Amino acid sequence: MGLIQRINSEYLYVTGLLRTLHRVTGIAKNPTHTYPQVVEELAAKYGDRPAVLSEHEAFTYREYDRRANRYARWALQNGVEKGEAVCLFMPNRPEYLAIWLGIARAGGVTSLINTGLAGASLAHSINIVKPRHVIVAAELVEAYRSALSHLDGSPQLWVHGTTDVNAPRIDETVGTIRDDPLSADERRPLHNDDHCLYIYTSGTTGLPKAANINHYRVQAIMSGFSAVMNAKPSDRMYVCLPMYHSAGGVLAVGAVLTVGGSAFIRDKFSASQFWTDVVENGCTLFQYVGELCRYLVNAPPHPLERQHKLRLACGNGLRPDIWVEFKERFRIPKILEFYAATEGNAVFFNMDGMTGAVGRIPPLLKSRFLLKLIRFDIANEKPIIGPDGFYQECGPEEIGELISEIVDDPLKPSQRFEGYADASATERKILRNVFRQGDRWFRTGDLMRRDKQGYFYFVDRIGDTFRWKGENVATSEVAETLTSIPGVKEANVYGVKVGNLEGRAGMAALVTSEGFDLEEFRRQAQANLPPYAVPLFVRICERSDITGTFKMRKYDLVDQGFDPNRVDDPIYFDNPETNRYERVDAALYQRIRDGQIRI
Repeated sequence: MGLIQRINSEYLYVTGLLRTLHRVTGIAKNPTHTYPQVVEELAAKYGDRPAVLSEHEAFTYREYDRRANRYARWALQNGVEKGEAVCLFMPNRPEYLAIWLGIARAGGVTSLINTGLAGASLAHSINIVKPRHVIVAAELVEAYRSALSHLDGSPQLWVHGTTDVNAPRIDETVGTIRDDPLSADERRPLHNDDHCLYIYTSGTTGLPKAANINHYRVQAIMSGFSAVMNAKPSDRMYVCLPMYHSAGGVLAVGAVLTVGGSAFIRDKFSASQFWTDVVENGCTLFQYVGELCRYLVNAPPHPLERQHKLRLACGNGLRPDIWVEFKERFRIPKILEFYAATEGNAVFFNMDGMTGAVGRIPPLLKSRFLLKLIRFDIANEKPIIGPDGFYQECGPEEIGELISEIVDDPLKPSQRFEGYADASATERKILRNVFRQGDRWFRTGDLMRRDKQGYFYFVDRIGDTFRWKGENVATSEVAETLTSIPGVKEANVYGVKVGNLEGRAGMAALVTSEGFDLEEFRRQAQANLPPYAVPLFVRICERSDITGTFKMRKYDLVDQGFDPNRVDDPIYFDNPETNRYERVDAALYQRIRDGQIRI
């Protein structure tokens, strides 16, 4: 990094940090000033300015506030106790924000349910928060019905919209309820330590966990990211991420609403509709997550893709292999990549747009941040304990797990870990006695490396990186190489067991385009990857299995392995006997499993 670049980076970092500290510090100093009260003040200040818009409805600041009052009174009239959960199962729309704001105003906790769930997995998400009421959008009633036999209790169903189900319609009910400000007798005292939302982990490796999001964290996310983006009243955020996730439902909308801006809400992401929405609605900000940007890059050219007013794209998970192409093709002035987790206490930002970095902590400020990379044993999937009985911090360019210290200090609420609805899940995320007796650290589950300038680079998720032939294979890095090969649109890389062989062999589930050539793929993979990282198995899929937040699922892929009897997709084996990929059938599968082929 040159001198001028270093000075620019330091300037951007310091100014962004100071803006953020200015906004967030005040939240901790006013613990009874919660987001429901903030919205009342915003409504008084901005009144008829547009707040949230969509194809379904549009609310001004005053309408947003008053709509929430109706839901607050609904919660009070239906016995929702302070701290009690109400499940919300609804696609993106402005009404979604009014519902959870109203329930929060009444002291309840809204559980934001993944709209892609059904059956037992949906019931699991409901059961772990033990609600007495469940609000379900009309278009999701059938999915909810599929979960009924798995529910532990019989929560009261409230339907939003027209259906044939025999249940009260909440949209009609709240239409009869007053929307004026709550009286002193109706208001329940709220504190930033009180729970506001349950937001679920994505469930890429199993059933989701319900993370406790208190009122402090809601405000800190909104105001912190608003400051980092330097959001203004003239900004309009494009929201196409699911609102049951913190990125779409809290961060993206809150970043603009807290300063008098507005948000256009799309019910779900569409690569073909994206640029039309952004241009026609005059959006200046866009929130991305996961592989969403790859879908835009893989889409055919759109006539409006360079006619937008976007000044910044903010998010996490933009992979280095498409970073430059995404920025240059769509003429994005600035990319603000960050690292954070819904429930975690580790947050940092890539303020200067360094390609591929998830964030930076300048060396001079390293001691001020309670973040460490600790050495990790990939083979045994656990941190390494040194001879003194404590864990070992990584040096520059050394790969390790990112951890963040848990501090129960009223002046440092961002360093707390509120945990999950499931106490055992909470305990599994805490590492104790790390550098001294009695300390506690939040385990992010992410492997990273840090360079000498303080930039952090994501390597892989713990459990995704595997060992093969005595070497560590980082699946994300292999996937980035594979997607640069012609004909490969998406690559999901993981390790699979092969008979009694030690470690796991590499396998890649590929989504390919017309003209994909498997042998050319093999040749380029061998030319650009070390031998141990070249996928031994290739599975050709029509589409990727992804979460609602564009994270690739691997759990089922790993479980199915390379067994042709368990999947319909064609699977190929890089056969050392023939030096080419061969289609795996039952006979070849058995030979591989029995060790008849020397790998």
